[in-house]
Amino acid sequence: MPADWQLPIGVSRSLWDYFHDPDTARSYDSELADTPLLQVDRQFVFEHCQPSGRIIDLGCGTGRLSLALAQRGYEPVAVDLSPEMLKVLGEKAAALGLTVPRVCANIAALEMLADASFDHAACLFSTLGLVVGAEARRRVVGHAYRLLRPGGVFVLHVHNRWFNLWTWHGQRLLVNDLWCSWFGGGEPGDYEMPARQGIGALTMHLFTQSEITSLFQAAGFEIIEVRPVSVNSDARLSCPWWFGRLRAYGYLIAARKPLAA
Repeated sequence: MPADWQLPIGVSRSLWDYFHDPDTARSYDSELADTPLLQVDRQFVFEHCQPSGRIIDLGCGTGRLSLALAQRGYEPVAVDLSPEMLKVLGEKAAALGLTVPRVCANIAALEMLADASFDHAACLFSTLGLVVGAEARRRVVGHAYRLLRPGGVFVLHVHNRWFNLWTWHGQRLLVNDLWCSWFGGGEPGDYEMPARQGIGALTMHLFTQSEITSLFQAAGFEIIEVRPVSVNSDARLSCPWWFGRLRAYGYLIAARKPLAA
């Protein structure tokens, strides 16, 4: 148990506790089983990460993407800071007769992995939003760029900050964002989620579309597609041209490392 000053970059005390809680890892799949996004985002990866090849799954959790990729002939490497999640992933892989290499590491500190060693990369289910601090999030995207071979594709999911306009609690969040922008005292877009299972409240960073695309472009990526997602049963946003940036619950983004990189 590290002291607060020893926590890895981008990791809060609550997030550290969450990552190292065995009960959280064991109940993770059942708690998220009915979430429609879990099918849509995997399909988005299959659409954009072609042909199959070596792919790094950043913030892999219990392996729902890595296992599906391995079954389709990809060579996934699963990365997560949670040894408990990786343990569950290993058990699931063994039961399926699959081999999925696992790396217990902070996705904001991947210097141990070689440059240009992957064909594709993915970071799903708003994992980037759980990384604390703008600099740490820039490092995650920067590492994804560095690890990809030229022409490689990075797929990411984030939550949309402006979706909060439709709830009273969300409106208070947006007002707080304006206050932070004008007077400091916090980072715009940070949302404190309710505490659960004896673990302190986690902070989720919510992105605007322009913020996340700018983050990609600053790292050197070329945007391929930004697909808004909703809370509907199929997770697709109807009529995205009609105030889509306000109505989208989040975004799936696919971006490519230029061939000339």
